[in-house]
Amino acid sequence: MSNSLAGYDFFFSAVAFALGAVVGSFLNVCIYRLPLDLSVNEPRRSFCPSCKKQLTWYQNIPMLSWTFLRGRCANCGSRIAFRYFAVELLTALLFLCAWKFFPWPMAIVYWVFVSLLVAATFIDFEHFIIPDEITIGGTGAGIVASFIVPELMNTASRGRALLTSALSAALGYVVLWIVLEAGKKVFGKKKIRLDAPTPFTWTRKGDDADFVVGEEQGSWSDYFARETDRLILHCDEAIVAGRTLGAADLQFHYNRVQVGDDEIALDTLDRISGVVRELEIPREAMGRGDLKFLAAIGAFLGWRAVLFSVFAGSLLGSFVGLGTLLIGKRVWSAKLPFGPYLALGGLVWMFFGEALVTWYTGLLNP
Repeated sequence: MSNSLAGYDFFFSAVAFALGAVVGSFLNVCIYRLPLDLSVNEPRRSFCPSCKKQLTWYQNIPMLSWTFLRGRCANCGSRIAFRYFAVELLTALLFLCAWKFFPWPMAIVYWVFVSLLVAATFIDFEHFIIPDEITIGGTGAGIVASFIVPELMNTASRGRALLTSALSAALGYVVLWIVLEAGKKVFGKKKIRLDAPTPFTWTRKGDDADFVVGEEQGSWSDYFARETDRLILHCDEAIVAGRTLGAADLQFHYNRVQVGDDEIALDTLDRISGVVRELEIPREAMGRGDLKFLAAIGAFLGWRAVLFSVFAGSLLGSFVGLGTLLIGKRVWSAKLPFGPYLALGGLVWMFFGEALVTWYTGLLNP
């Protein structure tokens, strides 16, 4: 009997791992296509990002194909990022762990949840966004799942689970909204006084622009998160719309620049240049997608997970940000994606939340 149970356990564990790898392959499609506004259904078959040739079925076997092809496209030889293998392996391992840790109804729900976490993490790392398909869709999925499997909210009542899930999602959004607005008021503007007058250029690049000050270079959109944001250049001289100015303050919004009493739409200009001595740049604590992402975490895991994810994510993000400042090059507009840290906090709570609560309670009541 014990051998039979062990056989069943091995079989279903293998199925969970294999299913996770297959889902990870689909998540790679989402990670590549969603930020580019491409359909995840058309074309149905995956293709090489370089030569666009569609893959055959045997070139698209999770993990194995990447390994046998040595990380290169069979058609054009272009390198295929290790991320594709990593996503498939990570998702497979998380599916397996969820299956081993939880009863099967909860495990199936958590498969959906970890899939959202993986997709959000890799998209945010690369593009600094978390698509609504993941955040809003995930919030809705979490609320529905809590009604179907009320044990997710530590109750047997479907009505109570539904209410708890919805309120936890709302709490997640509101908590980060408060942090975002407070951070904007306290840290929303940064003054940078240059060591010496420094040349700058603003050059149109499609729907965006390149903004260069001395050796510092970035995309114009990196500096703006909302319509009210302003970037101010205190210039010794400037050339705007063919006019050469002396000392002047250029006040930029994302789509326009104000010079004295004149306001000029940036889409009518190709280049602005000059010499700047001081800048005031806008700063944003986090993106709006993070608010919706934390709502999705709350919908699946409850209000305690919301608070833990904010704490753990902020702590980890602070360490990473400090490390970047200590060892990396200073970048005024540098962004740190917060979504991956929230995802890690949610993942830790999912597997170890109750144990952490017990441990912490023991510290308070020895």
